Amino acid sequence: MTATKGECRLIRPGANTYAGKQGFDYVEGITAEVVGSEGICMMLLTIPPGGRAKAHRHDGHETAIYILAGEADTWYGERLEHHVVCKAGDMFYIPAGVPHVPANRSDKPCVAVIARTDPNEQESVVLMPELDALVPV
Repeated sequence: MTATKGECRLIRPGANTYAGKQGFDYVEGITAEVVGSEGICMMLLTIPPGGRAKAHRHDGHETAIYILAGEADTWYGERLEHHVVCKAGDMFYIPAGVPHVPANRSDKPCVAVIARTDPNEQESVVLMPELDALVPV
């Protein structure tokens, strides 16, 4: 049920999940669809060991990530030429429109809070299959 404008909402992340275009399942959180947000979304993501997203970008929207547990490798850039490993306690910023691929190459789940300036969360996702082969499986 979507909140009306000006109404505060408490969200307790639970069993409600949805499949993102990127290839991961997200725990339903703060989105236009759930609470009526107009400029932000925030959700939980668990990347299982060996999990990897599809190459994608978010047109017109920035992303901020906080790693709660585990670690994730992320390749980013026009040809995914940059690589970073984010660990528990790290924050990672992805500017609008930057192609990226997160993956969990460890043997433990990676749990992260993701916030994006797209209140509809999946609307700005643009898959980039031409880049998928540039990242190791």
